Amino acid sequence: MKIRFKKYLSQYLACLVGRQALALTLAINLTLVNSYAQKRIDVGIDEQLGSTLPMDLSFQSSEGKIIQLKDLINKPTLISLVYYECPGVCNPMLNELAWTIDKLQLEPGKDFQVVSISFDHKETSQIAAKWKNNYLKTIKRKIDKNDWLFLTGDSLSIHKLTEVCGFYFKPAENQFLHTAALITISPQGKICRYIFGTEFNPFDVKMALLEAEAGKTNPTISKVLQFCFSYDPQGRLYTLNVKRIIGSVMLLGVGLFLSVLVFKKKKVVKTVV
Repeated sequence: MKIRFKKYLSQYLACLVGRQALALTLAINLTLVNSYAQKRIDVGIDEQLGSTLPMDLSFQSSEGKIIQLKDLINKPTLISLVYYECPGVCNPMLNELAWTIDKLQLEPGKDFQVVSISFDHKETSQIAAKWKNNYLKTIKRKIDKNDWLFLTGDSLSIHKLTEVCGFYFKPAENQFLHTAALITISPQGKICRYIFGTEFNPFDVKMALLEAEAGKTNPTISKVLQFCFSYDPQGRLYTLNVKRIIGSVMLLGVGLFLSVLVFKKKKVVKTVV
């Protein structure tokens, strides 16, 4: 009877230690997740893969025409959420987008279209027209002016769109704090992929557009490339990011170390009992 009691007591204590370790791990993870979520909601992007854009939203083109998304999005679409007179990342990102359009092995207007939308409701169609003209001039291949649209909108439409896209920004003095990314949209208005940064690999963009045409959402490959590799804009290729890999190995080592400690505690409890 005593032996059986000791056995049960040992199992109970081991289970208790395991639960405490699990509870501590969960608490740390929840804290990190909550902290990260707060940062995403403040400024950044909270990926909303598979979500559908509110297709009844209306925006104004650079020519002053009112366009609804449902009449605009009928093919794979690259959306860039920017503001045209941005002194920071928007200009280099749109310049890179123009370069990427030149290099893409897809036909603008036939295989895909590009839509830039200002999230600054104070910007007008005249401002959009000015910047559209500047960027179209940098493209060497033949492209119709309707293959890359520059839109503006009111604050309500902008809020609804950015909320669905998980794109968070905030005003700071005379500009906005925000991040840079392209969003690929299917012909049905579904969010299929996010391409982060201000430099793009044309092959990545091509694959993202082909996935959008099929309505597929596949973020795994792009996230692995971003995590393990850095894009070299001069060589136009991915290079190994040693710092990130070392950091990942260190985190993995800490996790294994904690697991060993928990396992040893269980063995010590059994031995003492």
